[in-house]
Parts: sequence; structure tokens; C-alpha cells
Amino acid sequence: MIKIHHLNDSRSQRILWLLEEMGVDYEVVPYMRDLETRLAPETLKAVHPLGKSPLMEDGDLLLHESGAITEYLIRRYGNGKFEPAQDSADYPHYVEWLHYAEGSAMLPLLLRLYTSRLGDAAAPLNPRIDSETMNHFGFINKHLQGREFFIGNSLTGADFMMSFPLEAANARGAAAAFPAIADFVARIQSRPAYLKALEKGGEYSFAQKAD
Repeated sequence: MIKIHHLNDSRSQRILWLLEEMGVDYEVVPYMRDLETRLAPETLKAVHPLGKSPLMEDGDLLLHESGAITEYLIRRYGNGKFEPAQDSADYPHYVEWLHYAEGSAMLPLLLRLYTSRLGDAAAPLNPRIDSETMNHFGFINKHLQGREFFIGNSLTGADFMMSFPLEAANARGAAAAFPAIADFVARIQSRPAYLKALEKGGEYSFAQKAD
């Protein structure tokens, strides 16, 4: 059985969602962040030297990096779903979004997170961070206008990968100016498989809170 080493409030949540959408059996091995530092526990390093989540075990295979895990699961267990045909016009753009999620979209969010701990010392960096945030999330928002999914008419790995940066931005208010992003987040977070994954994953600060 697939085993997911899952850290709360992490990119690992989108892997649980993917597995639920696939209907594949899996086991969750939970880990909690330190309440003060927000860092992963040292016990994750017993599984992989980087001590990061998600980590996936499938038989003798151990994979880190959520993009690699997403591609692997779709290829092995997707039964032809969750990615466009490799000879289709959509496929190169699918790969583009799949890698854009971590290659570019997360950068302004991480910069804002880290510099927020610097207080006034971060002031010289804030204009550039604001500019990059507007640049990237404006680009994403425009792409999502009039679309339900990132590629085509059904869920693909691009949606799972892009879900985390958009949820993180939405939860912190950064997506307030981007209605198409907010709509995308609301759509995915209302899906039955997403809600089931949330039950299994536990604490997740980026989920929408009930009124």
C-alpha cells in the first residue's frame, strides 16, 4: 500500500487530495510542525535526510518532491486520467503549469513569509515582493478567468500542484484582488474527495473556515 508521510500545513495535503480523487488506497503517517518554529519534526529525517514532506513510499520506492510524486501517481495509478494525452496540444502547457507551481508561483509567497519575520529590516524588499506577487498572481488570475480547471475540462496534475500556492495566497488575503483565483480555491475545497483528504490530513490552515 502507498504510504504518505504527511506534515500538517504542507504541500503534502495536495497529494492526499490526488489520491482521494483517484480512489487509491493509502496510509497516512502524520507529523506535526513545531508550534513555535513551524518547522517539521526531526523524526522526518529518519525517513529521508532532507526531513521534508511529502514523502511517498510505494513498495521499495521512496520519493520526495510533490511534483515528482504527482507525476508518478498519475502515470502509475491514474488509468489515463488526470493528464492530457502526450501528443495533444494541451500537454506542453500541462507540463508548464505542473512545474510553474513550485518553480515560480511559490517564490513571492516564500519571500513574504520569510521577510515578515524581519520587521522593518524587510522594508527595502517589500516593493519587489509586492511587484512579483501582483505579476504572478495576476497572470494566474487571468488564465483562470472563464475556466474551471487549469488545463482542459477536467482535473489534471496541474490543478493539484497549483492548489497549494493558491490556497496559501487565498488564506493570507493575497488573492483578495484576484476573484478567479478565489473562485478556483472555493471550487476545489468543496469537492468531496478534497474534503475526505482534509479529514485524513488533519490540521490545515489554508482550508476555508466555516462561518
